Amino acid sequence: MIELGLESHLDKTLKSINRGHSFAKAVWAIEETAKRGINNCAHMILGLPGETREELLDQAKAISKLPVKNLKLHQLQIHKGTLLEKQFQQHPENFSLYTADEYIDLVVDYLELLNPAIIVERFISQAPPEMLIAPKWGLKNFEFVAKVEKRLKERDTWQGKGLYKK
Repeated sequence: MIELGLESHLDKTLKSINRGHSFAKAVWAIEETAKRGINNCAHMILGLPGETREELLDQAKAISKLPVKNLKLHQLQIHKGTLLEKQFQQHPENFSLYTADEYIDLVVDYLELLNPAIIVERFISQAPPEMLIAPKWGLKNFEFVAKVEKRLKERDTWQGKGLYKK
């Protein structure tokens, strides 16, 4: 399996975070691995500076159209000593740091628009507490998954449900 750090589907974001690639290049890599029968996994960060909730949900639709086998979602985390930390200190208004509950709702909305054939491996990432500026949720991966599963059940929804709405 090849894991690809797409991070965003928006070229403006990829440029602003200095990724060094466009979304078109990431799509090319996904398509080329799929053509060769190589399993792939796309990594996406939800909450990058300047991205709106609507754009994040559009991202789920964009990923759903690609031959992506697996997906790892990550909430935006700001780590100590990074350029992102400096940007956060200078312009906190550019950042959407979700509470755990807000992020759970975002993930559920995202899942509703995601191709159900894509295997979601992860919803969050965990940095060591001594490295983390924000957000500080204090949740382990398995605890977060349980909360997402509970919210899915409460809302009577599932991965891909929103793709079939008229």
